[in-house]
Amino acid sequence: MTDQERELEQLRSEVAAWRKMAAGLPHRTDSDFSTVSGRPLESVYTPLDLRDNINRELGLPGQFPFTRGVHPTLYRGKLWTMRQFAGFGTAADTNARYKFLLQRGQTGLSVAFDFPTLMGYDSDHPRSEGEVGKCGVAISSLADMETLFDGIPLDQVSTSMTINGPAAILFCFYVAAAEKQGVDIAKLQGTVQNDILKEFQSQHAWVFPAEPALKIIVDMFEWAAQHTPKWNTISISGYHIREAGATAAQELAFTLANGFCYIEHGVARGLPVDTFAPRLSFFWDVHNDFFEEIAKLRAARRIWARHLRDRYGAKDERSWKMRFHCQTAGVTLTAQQPINNVVRVAYQAMAAVLGGTQSLHTNAFDETLALPTEESVRIALRTQQVLAYESGVPNVADPLGGSYFVEALTDTMEREAEALFADIDARGGVVSAIESGWFQRQIASSAARFQADVEAGRRTIVGVNEFVESDESEVAILKIGDEADRTQRVRIGQLKATRDQSLVRQRLEALQGAAAADQNIIPAMLDCARAYCTLYEIREVLERVYGAYREPIFF
Repeated sequence: MTDQERELEQLRSEVAAWRKMAAGLPHRTDSDFSTVSGRPLESVYTPLDLRDNINRELGLPGQFPFTRGVHPTLYRGKLWTMRQFAGFGTAADTNARYKFLLQRGQTGLSVAFDFPTLMGYDSDHPRSEGEVGKCGVAISSLADMETLFDGIPLDQVSTSMTINGPAAILFCFYVAAAEKQGVDIAKLQGTVQNDILKEFQSQHAWVFPAEPALKIIVDMFEWAAQHTPKWNTISISGYHIREAGATAAQELAFTLANGFCYIEHGVARGLPVDTFAPRLSFFWDVHNDFFEEIAKLRAARRIWARHLRDRYGAKDERSWKMRFHCQTAGVTLTAQQPINNVVRVAYQAMAAVLGGTQSLHTNAFDETLALPTEESVRIALRTQQVLAYESGVPNVADPLGGSYFVEALTDTMEREAEALFADIDARGGVVSAIESGWFQRQIASSAARFQADVEAGRRTIVGVNEFVESDESEVAILKIGDEADRTQRVRIGQLKATRDQSLVRQRLEALQGAAAADQNIIPAMLDCARAYCTLYEIREVLERVYGAYREPIFF
């Protein structure tokens, strides 16, 4: 027996004796000592909980398998991008909010679109009535996109756009707006979410059926690699999967499985994996369980690196590196005692930074009640700035690396994800599992289990089912009226009266022809944007070719 083996044997004996002693001591009865996902935890973790090859699994920051981060210097080299997800009313209203945030130190923009825009409807469409500008900004054409970024040089900011079903159309509006500013589109930096698979699984803001929707996404991979090489063509999103009720392990596995599906569709088109994989990014939810979230992010990087190198044959190191944005968990915000949300957001933000995020949005404390006020969004931004400049957390790359608990939890998350990948493959892959409703049922089951725990008092939510107060004071909230609806109708009417109608018809016909001929539709779609075709006009033309998605009944 080697010295190391003897030391481990002695430790095993000591831990067994310690556990026997600790079991006889009083224990709290108000907790079952599990993670927020329901994973039971040991009372202590030691080297016995680590795998033998732990140093190889860890590596160093900026080195394969990137468990400890994708950059060698992490935040010593560059702080994460501080974004605040913002959008309401008209493009002019939101433009003013963007300038407010940029003046106060925000380093990237993140566009929240209203529900009609998310679904591909113009503001004057009958289905948009009552929703225009209410939960995001209304964008119906290039004219609105130009106003949204008026006075904001698009070659100097990084922009994230959270939109999926009609994502390619909004991307084309953005590219055309940059051209109008005289910006070289090769310099554009940012991300369009464009993750349709998670829409089918959890969020439901779709337009076209799965295969045509995936075809458009691959069109973007192909076009952007040549024309906007710094743009992230997709943000593969676990956020909405988690917000719908998934556990941390489900968020991890389902999101990565979606990423692999996008890789496979790109490769099937004939695109070399290294031509588009480096511009794939991810978007993670950061929930309440501090250590579980850090472990999830570390496991995600390791899994992605391995699969891209070993399964998909990527040779470019940039393809192995998972770059991601994080957002604190909206689902954890409470309407009761909303100031408590400031605390929740602060430690969720710290978990994201300890997990190595490249970009971060911190929720405003009043977002469970309404769109955030200027005051609440300022506090949310200041939360990031205090973390960046006062906490000391950014001084060391992966400061929790080597923690027995964190490393054991990271390994556990990885094993659970791999088991779920096998389950998905056994069901015929991601698209088949969507069509059968498997993902939807898995997420719904986890959500129901968590809610049952809350209602039964097995899971404490401060201010909701414990530490409740009956005389809470009201919080001033931002109220959005119907002015945006009226303004948008006038704007669209003026646009249609002044644009070149003959050119509009010509461009829309060309787009329909490109779609019918199974060509890459991005060039024709961009031409439509340049001619001031509206969002719904473009959507409607493509629906004639691709059809519209109707979800089967799964429950």
